[in-house]
Amino acid sequence: MRGRTRLFAITIVLGAAIASPASGLEDLAKLPNWKGQWVRIGGGPYDPTKPAGRGQQPPLTPEYQKVWESHLAAEANGSQNYNPQARCLPGGMPRMMIAYEPMEVVVTPEITYVLMEFMNPLRRIYTDGRSFPAVIEPTFAGYSIGRWEDTQGSGRLDTLVVETRGIKGPRIYEATGIPFHEDNATIVKERIGLDPADPNVLVNEMTTIDNALTRPWVVSRKYRRETKPIWLEYNCVENNPQVTIRDETYNLGADGNLMPTRANQPPPDLKHFDRAGK
Repeated sequence: MRGRTRLFAITIVLGAAIASPASGLEDLAKLPNWKGQWVRIGGGPYDPTKPAGRGQQPPLTPEYQKVWESHLAAEANGSQNYNPQARCLPGGMPRMMIAYEPMEVVVTPEITYVLMEFMNPLRRIYTDGRSFPAVIEPTFAGYSIGRWEDTQGSGRLDTLVVETRGIKGPRIYEATGIPFHEDNATIVKERIGLDPADPNVLVNEMTTIDNALTRPWVVSRKYRRETKPIWLEYNCVENNPQVTIRDETYNLGADGNLMPTRANQPPPDLKHFDRAGK
């Protein structure tokens, strides 16, 4: 009797193991086709439907509006010291979803990967049913958990609903320096899916919740699919002519020497260099 019970248990385990791959294939068949290279539609401002600069009209608190004004003044004066990307730091979430260079989206049943060409950050969006951990080690891309929805009732999953927490600073929204709160408690929610009118356009509705905002800020970004892509490599340190020394930003000239970014800009402090021989 014991032998039969043991054989019955083994049969059940083997049956489950054989059925598991088929179940995985069925899940995979329900997932959308997001293959290809995705190229941003619209310019570099965070909200591509609005003009750059003050035309973005971010719903900032008075305190952080003043911070942004200081960044705008610095930019007008030729400085990028407020911009982490000028120092080759990743833009982080949600700025990385501007997709300055093309991106690739790899969909699997348990994780959706977002691979960025610009500075090469990687997003992992977990769709395996997990919850946020009690403690999150902050990263620029953050910790993303998603779930799939069938919004059309077609039996196929078409929309990825994502929430991202644990985002590391320093960060800004885009190049003019729209700020996040210094507490880095940002939460970003996304709804990502193909445009019903064009299967080669991916739409990402992003809602940012941050203590520097008076209300959640909602923007939509779109990306066009390139089915025969050419992938290039973008390494920040190979292409970055900006050099930040303490609180000053300089340009690296074609001759390899530092150049000022504004009139009457002081040179860097050379106190650690022996210039007695000059």
